[in-house]
Amino acid sequence: MRKVLNVGGNTKSIPIPDAYQGWQHDLLDIDPSVNPDVLCDARMLTQLPAAQYDAVYCSHNLEHYYRHDVVKVLAGFRHVLKDDGFIQIIVPDMGAVMKMVVERGLDIEDELYMAIAGPIHVIDVIYGLGIEIEQSGSDFFAHKTGFTEKSLALRLNASGFSTVITSFCDLQIMALAFKNGPSDYACELFRLYGK
Repeated sequence: MRKVLNVGGNTKSIPIPDAYQGWQHDLLDIDPSVNPDVLCDARMLTQLPAAQYDAVYCSHNLEHYYRHDVVKVLAGFRHVLKDDGFIQIIVPDMGAVMKMVVERGLDIEDELYMAIAGPIHVIDVIYGLGIEIEQSGSDFFAHKTGFTEKSLALRLNASGFSTVITSFCDLQIMALAFKNGPSDYACELFRLYGK
């Protein structure tokens, strides 16, 4: 059975993409109260056994590390991946956010969009969801860095991922990064024909 490590997913009740249906889903989180399968700070992933996962899924978590720590997190992703493994990362698209702020003449406290969690303000995308940080009392919900499509691809390439494919939609960037290039299985899974 293929295995995916969901880094910083908070709870298994939050669905991960259908691409991982039928896979063993291990949740990694720093917060013991969410009962993760792997209790670990993602900056320490290199302390886990190597090459044990087919994929790492990381949605809206990478921006919660300082810029200099992103290198450690990405090194940990490579460490836990099998040779034909890949990572799927989703982060806020700071370039798109900045463009929208300028085009709409928005202030930092203005609402950017409505989400299931309620209104998301410009400041929430830049610094982290204020209400979540306040209610949890924990600063690990704060955003400590940000990415554009270009900067995320550069970080992934610099971390040794041989192939990086990015796309963007709804103020988010999605990146697929492959440890040693996309396998036939990954090409089929993500419809990467001609890549």
